[in-house]
Amino acid sequence: MSSTYFDAASAFPLHPAASQALAAALADGWADPSKLYSASRRARQLLDASREAVAAVVGARPDEINFTANGTQAAHAAVLGGLRGRARAGDVLVHSAIEHSAVLHAAEAHERDGGRAVPVGVDRAGRVDAGAFAEAVSAPGVALAALISASHEAGTVQPVGAVAEMCAEAGVPLFVDAAQSATWPGGVPSGWSLLSLSARKWGGPPGVGVLGVRRGTRWESPWPSDANETGAPGAVNLPSVVAAAASLRAAAGEAAELAERLRSLTALVREQVPLLVPDVEVVGDPDERLPHLVTFSCLYVDGEAILSALDREGFAVSSGSSCTSSTLRPSHVLEAMGVLSHGNVRLSLHRGVTAGDVDRFLRVLPGIVARLREESGVTGL
Repeated sequence: MSSTYFDAASAFPLHPAASQALAAALADGWADPSKLYSASRRARQLLDASREAVAAVVGARPDEINFTANGTQAAHAAVLGGLRGRARAGDVLVHSAIEHSAVLHAAEAHERDGGRAVPVGVDRAGRVDAGAFAEAVSAPGVALAALISASHEAGTVQPVGAVAEMCAEAGVPLFVDAAQSATWPGGVPSGWSLLSLSARKWGGPPGVGVLGVRRGTRWESPWPSDANETGAPGAVNLPSVVAAAASLRAAAGEAAELAERLRSLTALVREQVPLLVPDVEVVGDPDERLPHLVTFSCLYVDGEAILSALDREGFAVSSGSSCTSSTLRPSHVLEAMGVLSHGNVRLSLHRGVTAGDVDRFLRVLPGIVARLREESGVTGL
């Protein structure tokens, strides 16, 4: 059976623009862009053009854009570098309880070094409590705040603009992880001081992250001094960077039309799954959400069992947190929301998904859940 891929929130299928740009850049962008000979100058032109392309999409200056080895590295650098740069202001990191695991791990590292991390809770829709966030960033000793632009688990869009205003009033820089929202309508919200993106979230090649540092933001590299042309350690993977920039520009250009189509498909899933499967909770805000993502949880059944059964039927989906499902632990995002965290299924669609794919999923799912519940001794629902 051919596989239907429903896990674009983890990695979007490679955009055609990325494939074309990567092939061209492999022939033209192999040289060290820091040297002075002609091949190097050509490589430097490609690097500069990639910076300009990314900057245009995210609303930044080219010299505010840096390329890293992946989105996780960019998030680590944003948090740890932002805290180091603001060490004189304090040692407190304020963050939402539903940040990407990369941010939470950076917060843990900060605490091991003697700093403090203050999580701010969310409501049942997965939206951060803006009032509590404002109170937290206004406290003495806050060096940095972090807020994901849209939940990678439930899809809820966060009030980044309002929070950014609160942070500005408190004199605290705001780091925004915009990996999931970068190419959707609304894109990268304004007000950020530090920014992280991941190329594979929009159809770029894996192994490219983006770290944005606004001019005037105090940021000190957490890495040793042997940095590449964009500030990260080691040589920059220039062909992949070129492909990432080209695919970001292409994906942003088609975002409005794609978002409208995928939103109608995820709305169908949100509507039909509770009608077809008893004891199901669809999570996340029904309106203020990413257009391509829908998450629901099934009572009395294990999420990994659903995942495996759907895989046998030709569907690739995610269960649990997008970054912690391999640990078989409940999603920290769903737990923070106070919703059902077991029996969790996340669908995230891409440009190749059709209405027929979604219809087949809705036909297959009820039988899978019923069988798994029966095998567990749960009947009569």
